[in-house]
Amino acid sequence: MLKHPAAPYVAPFLIFVAFLALGDALSLGEWEFPFRVAVLAAVIWYFSRGVLEFRAPHWLASIGVGIAVFVIWVAPDALIPGYRQHWLFSNSITGKAASSLPDGFHMSAFVLLFRTLRAVIIVPIVEELFWRGWLMRWLIDNDFRKVPLGAWSFSSFAITSLLFASEHGPYWEVGLIAGAIYNLWIVRTKSLGDCILAHAVTNAVLCGYIIFAGKWEYWL
Repeated sequence: MLKHPAAPYVAPFLIFVAFLALGDALSLGEWEFPFRVAVLAAVIWYFSRGVLEFRAPHWLASIGVGIAVFVIWVAPDALIPGYRQHWLFSNSITGKAASSLPDGFHMSAFVLLFRTLRAVIIVPIVEELFWRGWLMRWLIDNDFRKVPLGAWSFSSFAITSLLFASEHGPYWEVGLIAGAIYNLWIVRTKSLGDCILAHAVTNAVLCGYIIFAGKWEYWL
């Protein structure tokens, strides 16, 4: 696995998903959040530093894309009272929109700082490496290194968007739109750095909205 060409793209995502599956089972209290950030940062550095590209030639447009995805993400709930309680978004398969933060942690600046750092820095890197950096190319050719960033087929575009949506549980429908937009952005820019930036902006604005508006249900 360590020498597999997919490792830089897949390994951080697998650790990220493992942490999600564990939930709060680590029982580290407030220290669970910096622990997860530290572990994921170390995994990214060890596996992925050779393939990461933070240069964003279209940085201004990427910021705009990130803000647009944020608006799409929160608009249904803001405009339609009770929207997220519909059975399409609250059921045994998708789960329901509820905060994963334990009681009392919402008031901890320490927890909020590291939860935000994870969302704004770690998650965009981990997810863009996996979804747009690897999967979208691997679905075209198992030797994904032959496939340039931004190449796509109907099936690779659709499958990546659908799986990205499934990762977001009760927010699957806005996740589907967001996944399609990020896919379109890598097709347009051919730049992983631009997609990481757009994703980071979305998450940064969303974190601000969550904290200052008390919309904790967005932090699954």
